[in-house]
Amino acid sequence: MKNAHIGCRPFAAAMATVAMVAAACSSSEAGAPDDASSDSPGDSGYFDAGEVDAKKNEVDGGFLGPDGSIIAADRFVTAVVSFTPGDCAGFGASKMPEVVEGPPVGGGALAGSLDVVSLGNGGEIVVSFEPNAIVDGPGIDFLVFENPFWIGGDPNNPAAELGEVSVSEDGITWKTFPCAAASTPPYGQCAGWHPVFSAPGNGISPIDRTVAGGDPFDLADVGLSTARYVRIRDMTSEPCPASPPKPNTNGFDLDAVAIVNAADP
Repeated sequence: MKNAHIGCRPFAAAMATVAMVAAACSSSEAGAPDDASSDSPGDSGYFDAGEVDAKKNEVDGGFLGPDGSIIAADRFVTAVVSFTPGDCAGFGASKMPEVVEGPPVGGGALAGSLDVVSLGNGGEIVVSFEPNAIVDGPGIDFLVFENPFWIGGDPNNPAAELGEVSVSEDGITWKTFPCAAASTPPYGQCAGWHPVFSAPGNGISPIDRTVAGGDPFDLADVGLSTARYVRIRDMTSEPCPASPPKPNTNGFDLDAVAIVNAADP
């Protein structure tokens, strides 16, 4: 598991029990800024999201694809339905919901993005793509992007923070992909262990499952034909001190979710 590698600003403890709708997602202004990294990129494997287009190649109606076409905005997260952070969460929360909207900001096999929100130990986020939806089509139906990378370039040794992924048509009844939070890979149908190769401007499509990277999911595996909501629940058990100063970088770090097979492509 990755250590406290992204930021160093404490997150208000009260937030750990509060679900925040998209319009109210924020964090404390105390302490260091959200994007302050506790490690240099060379040491940690993490790069500054400011190195890529801050607006993720946003254009009217969506995002500019590598071939010059426009990828509709609702092929990605359009709303954060709820955010229930766990212990030692909060990095990126002041930039919600924008930080999880739009395409991923991947760093490739050797680097992880800072364009994320940290869920904390056992934290949970529910997102939607309204008015669009995921449909069960050929092969992979959607991709979840975290910020893992291969330690020392070894694909058998990913720096992984795992998340359990569930899907729902109505936001009430959920189907969960089995996530075996083992100590070593492979991790089955968990999110958070495949590097992200697509980033704005690098020519790699975020909705092409063959090149984008991220963690792939097929609705057929849980018996659903459509899904309008995705829920991600952190499955890590990273150290979190009982008293301040606490890290705010624990748990699953969500970058983006992309629909491969969309109801409205």
